Amino acid sequence: MLRLRTKTDPAWIDVVRADFDAFLVDHAACERKASAMALKLVSHYSDRTMLVRELIPFAQEELDHFARVMAIILDRGLAPRPDDKDPYVSALMQLIKRGPEQYFLDRLLVLGIVEARGCERLGLVADALEPGPLKDFYLDITRSEARHHGIFVRLAREYFPAETVEARLHELLEEEAKIVDALPLRPAVH
Repeated sequence: MLRLRTKTDPAWIDVVRADFDAFLVDHAACERKASAMALKLVSHYSDRTMLVRELIPFAQEELDHFARVMAIILDRGLAPRPDDKDPYVSALMQLIKRGPEQYFLDRLLVLGIVEARGCERLGLVADALEPGPLKDFYLDITRSEARHHGIFVRLAREYFPAETVEARLHELLEEEAKIVDALPLRPAVH
């Protein structure tokens, strides 16, 4: 796992537990957006063979996660709602530099960081749930998400020198920690 520079505030899980239905709806949206984002990258960078090979299965897995979370939502009698703007992802996207190559590098690294934070938080959810099917689901999702952030860092290292990747990743992780520490806690993945 990427070494995130700050841990999620332990009080976050209390906020999630207090409105778990809202958390589920947000989680479904995150999985759907991750799948769509991967397909957008595949379309935009279709000449990058390794990216295409890595992100199509990633998109399929994220879409499967979306379907599984939606089944839980529907089984609970909940209705999906329009997406909320994700202040965490929005703040990270503001860090992406312009210019074709820098944008590509930053986009990969930011997506890797988003996946790493999601993995950390879904693991906290899994740990907080009582034994049963929902806990098993979140344990399974956490294992899957643990692989996902590595995809983006590997892709960055495929297309850019390792020292460039490491330097920029360090900068972005430092900024991500400031973002996490500044945002209010909410019943959402990010």
